[in-house]
Amino acid sequence: MSNRAAPTWRIFPDSTALAGELSHSILADAEACIAKRGRFSLVLAGGTTPRQVYARLAQAPADWKRWHVYFGDERCFPFGHAERNDSMARSAWLHQVPIPQANVHPISSAGWGPDAAARRYAEVLPKGQFDLTLLGLGEDGHTASLFPGHDWGTEKLAPSVLAVFNAPKPPEHRVSLSARRLSQSRKVIFVVSGAGKADAVARWRRGEAIPASAIHAPELEVWLDRAAAGR
Repeated sequence: MSNRAAPTWRIFPDSTALAGELSHSILADAEACIAKRGRFSLVLAGGTTPRQVYARLAQAPADWKRWHVYFGDERCFPFGHAERNDSMARSAWLHQVPIPQANVHPISSAGWGPDAAARRYAEVLPKGQFDLTLLGLGEDGHTASLFPGHDWGTEKLAPSVLAVFNAPKPPEHRVSLSARRLSQSRKVIFVVSGAGKADAVARWRRGEAIPASAIHAPELEVWLDRAAAGR
């Protein structure tokens, strides 16, 4: 597991303000990583607020050929299905900028089943740390496709990618990076919006063990709109 840091909580007036600031932050991180190491590796989250971020990135100039994009989890649907996380990211952003196709690394999850898909994606992931990982937070405290009552992959020898069966929200079959592998990131940012997330945020801040709390990184930030922050 990566070095642990207590989360830094950042509260914004609304999801629009959050998305605008986060897009600027991602671009700045990318520029710094490319200057230092010649590339930028980014793990994407699904969801409504990340989509706003991706739409802003689509309008920004960047050294796209040095970006490498991975996905924190995926639903077991065929490529092109509207409910896949990579379909959302492509329509909002990736199809609109000159990122080389070889630099976008989707999770192939249909046709093989979650077990085989998890093994195959583990072979795709880079060695070492991601530069930045984006994650969401569900109303039940889940992140990526790590759900309460399921294996989160926190152990030192946990696989990098987990097959998820019987997920409590559809579809029941998914593939997810484990908590251990997600934590192998220089920076992790949780992107959380909406009043429906306020209870999960409160539980996390009280120190309860929810899936999101299993993620650790040298830099760990939670970006919230005011509704998600609650009281």
